[in-house]
Amino acid sequence: MANKNLFVLIATVYWAIMGLQAWAITDELEVQALQDLYRSLNSPMQLKHWKSEGGDPCGEPWAGVQCIESSIMNLKLHGLGLNGNLGSQLSNLKSLKHLDLSSNNIGGSIPYGLPPNLTNLNIAENRFTQSLSFSFENLKHLRHLNLSHNILTGPLGDVFNGLENLKLLDLSFNNFTGDLPTSFESLTNLTGLFLQNNQFTGSVIFLANLSLSTLNIEDNHFSGVIPEHFQTIHNLRIGGNKFHTGPNYPPWKFPSDVMPTEKNISSPPLTNLSAYESHPSQITGAHKKKTSHAASIVPLIGGVTMIAALAALAIIYHRKWAHKKILRSPEGSDQESMQSLPIGKVHGVDYTSMNSHNSPHMSSLSSSPMITPSRLPPIRTKTLRVTKRKSFTKIKMPICAKAFTVEELQLATNSFSEDNLIGEGSLGSVYRAEFPDGTILAVKNIKTVPLSITEEQQFFDVIKYVSRLRHPNVVTLAGFCMEHGQHLIVYQYIRSLSLDEALHCVAYTPLSWGLRLRIALGIARALDYVHSSFVPPVAHSNLKAANILLDEDLMPHVCDCGLASLRPLSSNSVKIKASEMAIADSGYIAPEHIHPGNGNTKADVYAFGVLLLELLTGRKPFDRFKTKIRAIVGEMGFVQASRQLVFRADG
Repeated sequence: MANKNLFVLIATVYWAIMGLQAWAITDELEVQALQDLYRSLNSPMQLKHWKSEGGDPCGEPWAGVQCIESSIMNLKLHGLGLNGNLGSQLSNLKSLKHLDLSSNNIGGSIPYGLPPNLTNLNIAENRFTQSLSFSFENLKHLRHLNLSHNILTGPLGDVFNGLENLKLLDLSFNNFTGDLPTSFESLTNLTGLFLQNNQFTGSVIFLANLSLSTLNIEDNHFSGVIPEHFQTIHNLRIGGNKFHTGPNYPPWKFPSDVMPTEKNISSPPLTNLSAYESHPSQITGAHKKKTSHAASIVPLIGGVTMIAALAALAIIYHRKWAHKKILRSPEGSDQESMQSLPIGKVHGVDYTSMNSHNSPHMSSLSSSPMITPSRLPPIRTKTLRVTKRKSFTKIKMPICAKAFTVEELQLATNSFSEDNLIGEGSLGSVYRAEFPDGTILAVKNIKTVPLSITEEQQFFDVIKYVSRLRHPNVVTLAGFCMEHGQHLIVYQYIRSLSLDEALHCVAYTPLSWGLRLRIALGIARALDYVHSSFVPPVAHSNLKAANILLDEDLMPHVCDCGLASLRPLSSNSVKIKASEMAIADSGYIAPEHIHPGNGNTKADVYAFGVLLLELLTGRKPFDRFKTKIRAIVGEMGFVQASRQLVFRADG
């Protein structure tokens, strides 16, 4: 009898173990997909229990992995400081419903193959580049898609066909260009659309028949008439575009804070769209003149006409910044609240926490409406409850930069040897750093005085703030180090050629007019981004030709954005050297600012104008013509002064 009971016990335990194994063993292809992702993310320590070989995600507690039985259902890796890329096997995650990789530092292009049964995809606040592939059409079950705050570029293309289930789409704070695709018309269930802070052009007619309750298309280049249906949208933001009514358009019924007259309703559209031809009834009386935003000065490629065009570019840029300041600084007590909005928050919606638990965008498990007017209050009302802060250094947001150790940077720079020194700046020396995996970065060694705890926090807050800058014409901050009294900043590596060297060094071939124009436009786009994409705006405060780096394609990259506030923390030797450099740079400084680094966005615009003169004349701002330059500008104005300078240079 005892033997029989023992046999029953052993059999029970055996089958229980076999049952648990059958329950826990994850599909082999899904395991391989996570292993590939782990390797592509550089095997980060943050992903506890993850393995590049072996393991069972559903049988073991892999960080961020949620399973039902042996199927991987959710993958949530929000805000873990991950870098690398997404690999090539995500499409093997056949059961995955929720994928949240937001607020990391992941780069590269978005993979062509994505999990086919996704309902929620959130990869906001990363470093993804290029544009969207047509594989998005295969995500038939997708309901929430958030790609905001990346470096995505180019036109969208018709990638939204077949996404009838999509309810929320966020493409804001990227660098998308071109016209909206016709496939927007197929998004019949879309209720929330966020396209703000891109470079979209043309008409918005493809949005006219969507059942939207929330629409934000601010700060693009949209033009033409506005569909009357927009008046029914509860939460509407359309400022910062080139809309106009046309002669036969009905009276406006939009709130003035939604449709500021100085930003729209001012002139015929500067661009056109094929949508106009597809919907002729929507453009009665509208102008059909097609002129590209950037092409308004492109035909003017030389001589005095070129000068006038570039001067106009500077003036237009200044006026554009001034208008955006009006939008972002309403009168009254709301101004201070607006300045305290953290990066990633747009009119009451928190983009820095886009997950299914605490975000109005991604609360797919809630039975309540996804977005309501009370969650997205108008910008000028007192319903926006934000704790008042006096400076951006108090903003709470994840850092998008890797924390390096001193040992790593010493190894990569050969102990900061002179052979690796590539430049000297107003904040310190810059070294070329080559890491064991072949990655090449630039390390700026900021020599500071001994810092208090408060000053250390100030330094770290500046790094967090600058790490959010993502633009093709802005040098990206990739990491930092704050160990053993050292203060090091790691940047993407741009070859050691500055605009100053390209213009004034006889060893380099003179830049053509076309290249000078392209460089001027790149600098203008970078300034427009840092001035208009953040509240408060980011001021460079030391814009000059030496701080414009040119890559192999001679595309400009503005460096040292947002670091001006670190100058008071630098050591005396650095301050002395910076003062010496300021003498040579005085030609870039606006008359009302004595020293570089004390300026604001207006001072940046002044320096940009000086850069235009430098590009046009090929002369340094501080030379034997300095007094004549200022005298001519004071008497004749910018365009006439430019003419005189070219005539003098030619003579």
